[in-house]
Amino acid sequence: MTERTVICPKCGNKIELTEAFTKQVSKEVEERVREEFGQKYRKAVKDAEEKVRKEAEADLNLKLKYLQEQLDTKSERLKEAEEKELALLKRQRDLEDRERAFKLEMERKLSEERQKIWDDAAVKLAEANQLKDAERDKREADLRKQIDELKRKAEQGSQQSQGEILEVELENLLKEQFRYDDIVPVPKGVRGADVIQRVKLQNGKECGTIIWESKRTKSWSDGWVQKLKDDQRDVKANIAVIVSIVLPKDMTVIGNVEGVWIVDFHAAVGLAAVLRSAMIDLAQAQAAAEGKNEKMEMMYAYLSGQEFRQRIEAIVESFSAMKEDLDSEKRAMEKIWSKREKQIERVLLNTSRLYGELQGIIGQSLQPISNLELPFEGEQLKLDE
Repeated sequence: MTERTVICPKCGNKIELTEAFTKQVSKEVEERVREEFGQKYRKAVKDAEEKVRKEAEADLNLKLKYLQEQLDTKSERLKEAEEKELALLKRQRDLEDRERAFKLEMERKLSEERQKIWDDAAVKLAEANQLKDAERDKREADLRKQIDELKRKAEQGSQQSQGEILEVELENLLKEQFRYDDIVPVPKGVRGADVIQRVKLQNGKECGTIIWESKRTKSWSDGWVQKLKDDQRDVKANIAVIVSIVLPKDMTVIGNVEGVWIVDFHAAVGLAAVLRSAMIDLAQAQAAAEGKNEKMEMMYAYLSGQEFRQRIEAIVESFSAMKEDLDSEKRAMEKIWSKREKQIERVLLNTSRLYGELQGIIGQSLQPISNLELPFEGEQLKLDE
């Protein structure tokens, strides 16, 4: 066995490298190397773990920060949405409250107006009790018929002027209301006037003459009165009347200017009825008097006096006001009926749909409702077949 020695670097002595010594040194060196390697390995692993942990922690913090920002953004948006929804719900409630209040107020006003219309109509009817219901209804129907006829003619492109239409309408109204009288157009040579009404009894006896002039203009002219008085003398008429859309200042429905009656178109028939009745009474009184000049003069003075004129004005004004109130009431009631009809139609439609849906679900177990079933000839169709 070859002897091996080594010199100690510190003391310089030779050290014999025996097998046992070598094994011991190798073992110590190996253990030291293992220990150093283990320390370095553990340190490297620890450093790597620490690095990974820090990187993971940083990444996690970054993600958490991003998620927190997203959460904050969504929370803010959700808060804004909730606030908007809350404001919208509040506004909706306010609108519903206002709508209910408005409907309630409208129903209250409508009820008050309806009652007022009925009360006014009752008062007007009591004041004008000499006008019979049948005559009033007939006159209104005839007037509506004449107006509808004129509207139809206008829609068909009639070439008549507005003044001619009013003249024709006045002539037709007088003919319709007073069948025993002679209603004729004024001869072409007579200027200004339009229609002559010769008042007659059923036996054909003539009681007097009324001359009519119609005006459809935007302004009133005082010169019309004198012109019609001249025309009245030309045709020897007892009474002269101007029917105008526009009346003189300070005149509402009817009035008398210098012996000429002036009336709104809607009250013309009423005035004609009163004047005609007065002329018939005067003619009958003349026939009964038989020379009693004093009574006849008193009768004539009364008919041509201020009191008679005021009475006629009051009667015609009452008639005109009553007609306007009646027309207003009809328009209001027609509006209410139309609204109720639409509401009933919606209720019936929704009820029919609900009934059909229930039939589709339940089938023939659902008891039939006759008003919601279609009538079939022969055998009734079953839903479950």
